[in-house]
Amino acid sequence: MIILAIETSCDETAVAITKSEKENFTILSETVSSQIKLHAAWGGVVPNLAAREHLKNIIPVIEYCLKKSAIKPEQIDLIATTKGPGLIPALLIGNSVAKTLAWLWKKPLLGVNHIEGHIYANFVGVSSQPKAGRPRAEKFRGDKIKFPLMCLVVSGGHTQLALMKNHLQYKIVGQTLDDAAGEAFDKVARMLGLGYPGGPAIAACAAKRGAWSVERGAKNDTRYALRDMRFPRPMINSKDFNFSFSGLKTAVLYLVKKIPASRLSALKPQICHEFQQAIVDILLAKTVTAAKKYRVKTIMLAGGVSANKELREQLGEAIKFEFSSAEYRMPQAEYSIDNAVMIAAAAHYRWKKMTPQQKKLLSSSWKKIGTDANLKLI
Repeated sequence: MIILAIETSCDETAVAITKSEKENFTILSETVSSQIKLHAAWGGVVPNLAAREHLKNIIPVIEYCLKKSAIKPEQIDLIATTKGPGLIPALLIGNSVAKTLAWLWKKPLLGVNHIEGHIYANFVGVSSQPKAGRPRAEKFRGDKIKFPLMCLVVSGGHTQLALMKNHLQYKIVGQTLDDAAGEAFDKVARMLGLGYPGGPAIAACAAKRGAWSVERGAKNDTRYALRDMRFPRPMINSKDFNFSFSGLKTAVLYLVKKIPASRLSALKPQICHEFQQAIVDILLAKTVTAAKKYRVKTIMLAGGVSANKELREQLGEAIKFEFSSAEYRMPQAEYSIDNAVMIAAAAHYRWKKMTPQQKKLLSSSWKKIGTDANLKLI
């Protein structure tokens, strides 16, 4: 089956063309048109600007993927598009183009949950680099991933723990009560003047910390010793699996206000390190505890924040030390961020589960498929 997948939930115009058969999965072409430079000037994504860029880029991106894959419209079996959650102005562009192509080419159209896409990025296997001029071959790992599993979804808009007893079956056992982890990264990066997106900026700054200590600092730095930069870990010991990051963000704000402007620059790496570690500690504690309670066989990581090196490595170490019976899965770093390959992967599994009648109904779904900024994972 050949799938044309479109992803425009936020500020990435992404398209992929894939070929799948059973557990064989080939990425015939893929590309992502990023808007980071545009939104960096505003310190975050501006929905209407994002929609304008999607409108400008989406047709050239689709044409590029068709040309690179040497696939003609008549060869496509299914069109898949992100229907939510996300920014409505951005979602509408991808959704409208997908509906138009489905009508024009007479193809079935499937709406995919963006978060489900992130989860199914874990089901795309690792392959060697393709030879020049040849498509990139991947293998689905669905036949090797054991259920039940617990997936930690961490992104700019979501922080959730999803229990899966089988493919496409979700139970949210924990979620953020306020800011998502990725949102907290963005807001703290803005406080510190580190730019957008906040996650990579804070990680890069934290890596510069080195062996900073009070002993290495000047005498007037003693007010900002390591003990003073010990940020709270909100809800880390609560009896449920929910998260809260607004208090942590506020703690950083109060500290930054206390530090003289002349000293802030030198202390940014230490602040970033401690802030990042606080988030990682919370995520690890909740995920491992939930995995133990539900006796899962696999623990997965998903979402844009799953690209964070410290989170990826420390979660792996925590699982190995505290719950070694569970397998640990995480997506390739390039598929942690928004992309269309993950939408194609989710669409593949959705299609496999559908009855012939359900598949037939998709032939006219272009008439009624819509978008939902707050679409739930069900």
